[in-house]
Amino acid sequence: MNGKDYYKTLGVSKDSSKDDIKKAYRKLAHEYHPDKNQGNKEAEEKFKEIGEAYEVLSDEKKKADYDSGRLFAESGAYGPGGGAYGPSDFGGFNFGGGQGFTYSGDLGDLGDIFNLFGGGMGGQRAQRGGRRGQRGNDYEVTVNMSFDDALKGAEVPITMDRNAACPTCSGLGSAPGTLPDTCPTCGGRGSVAESQGMFGLSRPCPTCAGRGTIIQNPCPTCQGAGFQRKPKKTRVRIPPGVVDGQKIKFRGKGEPGRGDGPSGDLYVVAKVEKHPYLGRSGANVTMDLPLTFSEAALGTQVEIPTVDGKVKLKIPAGTQSGRKFRLRGKGAPKLKGKGHGDMIVTAKVVVPEKLDKKEREAIEKLEEVERKDVRSFLG
Repeated sequence: MNGKDYYKTLGVSKDSSKDDIKKAYRKLAHEYHPDKNQGNKEAEEKFKEIGEAYEVLSDEKKKADYDSGRLFAESGAYGPGGGAYGPSDFGGFNFGGGQGFTYSGDLGDLGDIFNLFGGGMGGQRAQRGGRRGQRGNDYEVTVNMSFDDALKGAEVPITMDRNAACPTCSGLGSAPGTLPDTCPTCGGRGSVAESQGMFGLSRPCPTCAGRGTIIQNPCPTCQGAGFQRKPKKTRVRIPPGVVDGQKIKFRGKGEPGRGDGPSGDLYVVAKVEKHPYLGRSGANVTMDLPLTFSEAALGTQVEIPTVDGKVKLKIPAGTQSGRKFRLRGKGAPKLKGKGHGDMIVTAKVVVPEKLDKKEREAIEKLEEVERKDVRSFLG
């Protein structure tokens, strides 16, 4: 038998009182609540099992049907063909033994109890129509970064004003000493079935909004929400090579979900400060290199700062203003793909606005000897 022992799940005996069952549930629900065990899949599954067990054992009728179903399933009763009855043998399936005898009637509440033991199509229906958790909201935050940190990557602190489990009710939403009630509309499943001609569709229960429970006595601290807005400080790793305004996604790091719902995503927007003389064009780093007239005319060698340190760049004689020099692989890391971009250096010949006496005399002498055909194209 692939059954579920709800007594074992809650750690109580079959003879336990309703109060003992409630105490056991509250203790385990607080221990395995998703808000306290974010990212722990085993804890999330345990929390769902605990809720499912309490939903049955806290209801006298469901508990009685569950006990009857366990006795029946454990009895090893035999069908007309000599095969043992099992939970999957009801609700339109063979009674066993290969005799072809089927029963397609409605077993009512008893059919639901057999579904608890994982049988046949009934179990599949119960799984599909089970209570649905709600996905947490996405969260977006902006971080300020220096130009150098954006190139190299950095771990930056952030503060998230997000939902956290209410300390008073431990996220249950009910006032201390009380528990949420099973929704009377959906019976705790969180969904209701609708007939659409030949098809049966399910939708979230309108009474409990898909939670499966309703709160009669709301927690005075969170007013039944089960959570409060609280700032949370953490640190995130920004990858190398981000540009100003780029949005980085951290899956599952946003608002926590409700019930067994997954957490939302965290989006971090990088705001990169401007550099005094460097710029960005995708993965390429750009720079305007100021040159004097004599450096451009005669040629020179200058040191250029790059992401890997300073490198020497040779400026050939006769360099014109606007000429570009490419330093391959000296740009920013590529976010999508391997390697780095390039560094693009643009020569800018600087003409002084004011000249002292010596500078003027030197330029006047140059004017006497320089060629006069620079504007020959004007005729």
